[in-house]
Amino acid sequence: MSDPTQLPDTVDGAPAPSFTPPEPAGAGRTAWRVVLAVALGVAVAALGTATHRTLWNDLPVGLVIALALTTSTALLCRAWSGLTTLAAAAAGWVVTAWLASLPGAGGDVLVADPGAAIPVAWASIAWTWGGILLIGVVAFLPRRWFERR
Repeated sequence: MSDPTQLPDTVDGAPAPSFTPPEPAGAGRTAWRVVLAVALGVAVAALGTATHRTLWNDLPVGLVIALALTTSTALLCRAWSGLTTLAAAAAGWVVTAWLASLPGAGGDVLVADPGAAIPVAWASIAWTWGGILLIGVVAFLPRRWFERR
């Protein structure tokens, strides 16, 4: 070995130890990604539910940001590991948004019913159905957009 920057192939006649950690099994990796996707869906839905009625100069910036975050989460999960993680994130999102729409102990809700005042009602309807629609759109995007090259 003439180059001092090269590591030896053997150490005292034994093969040099490998420094790369082993890859987890395929099913274990997918299960871990599903768990993380559900957690991401829950976090995005909780954040979006809390902020979707935010207005700035009478513009629904909270709703726009919440729907953009939902779309980017769906795109990330689809690109990350396909439809399995997208479905997991969608499940976390839907369950969290649904639970937040139920009345709390004092009768308050974060997602208003359609019979509420007009600005509040349309923002809540757009948040609930818009998020589901955007996740569905991402699910039907062409597979080749998410393939590694």
